[in-house]
Amino acid sequence: MLSREEIKNALTRWNSAWDNHDLDGVMELFHDEILFDNYTGGQSKGKEDLRKAWEPWFTNHGGFRFTEEETFIDEDEQKVLYRWQLDWPSFEKGWEGRHERRRGIDVLHFKDGKIIRKLTYSKTTLEIDGERVRLIAK
Repeated sequence: MLSREEIKNALTRWNSAWDNHDLDGVMELFHDEILFDNYTGGQSKGKEDLRKAWEPWFTNHGGFRFTEEETFIDEDEQKVLYRWQLDWPSFEKGWEGRHERRRGIDVLHFKDGKIIRKLTYSKTTLEIDGERVRLIAK
């Protein structure tokens, strides 16, 4: 089990890798059996599946930045609730390329010192160029 301080330090390194758009650094904290459930309902199972899903995002979607807003660490359960803000060029239809701010939460489960489950939830209202935009279900 990781101590609270070890989890906090791992997340600091992880955030730094995100800031540097370093896919290898981001992947380093994931367990080989990672289950990633993203905010659209899509899933990736296993580290290689997740890497394959994220490679185009890291390669083609430059300019993204996650900002940590709040983090709760449950050392006993080896779980983290991580509230974030994402700033990036929007890919929403009709808003492509404009500055988008999206907010969400990751629920992270650790096993053997690595993230084995990453469950991502996102608000359905975004801010694009300072204007609130509600996502429409497709």
